[in-house]
Amino acid sequence: MSDNLKMIGGLPKELGVFENIEKSTKTSITVYTTQKRFKKLVTVIQGLEGKELDDTAKKLKHKLACGGSAKDGLVVLQGDHKEKVVDYLVELGYPREAIKVTTK
Repeated sequence: MSDNLKMIGGLPKELGVFENIEKSTKTSITVYTTQKRFKKLVTVIQGLEGKELDDTAKKLKHKLACGGSAKDGLVVLQGDHKEKVVDYLVELGYPREAIKVTTK
């Protein structure tokens, strides 16, 4: 097989079909804001795992032009970005039905 083809299914890597399938099968993603030190708001995204956690955090930080971190299964973004995060997650391929916005 060619290096350009996935071992399973034989489709080119550029299609990214397997990433979208993986994202659509996630159970649920929770988005909420909370206060950290000095009463600063942060947006927390919960429900992502592994490499997906780091990649999504990097893309969200770039899109929202904010700082943040990804660790312990959470993406923490500086500022109140609840509404924007949902739109960007859908844009990245996550189903809107799997994303829940709550207040904690």
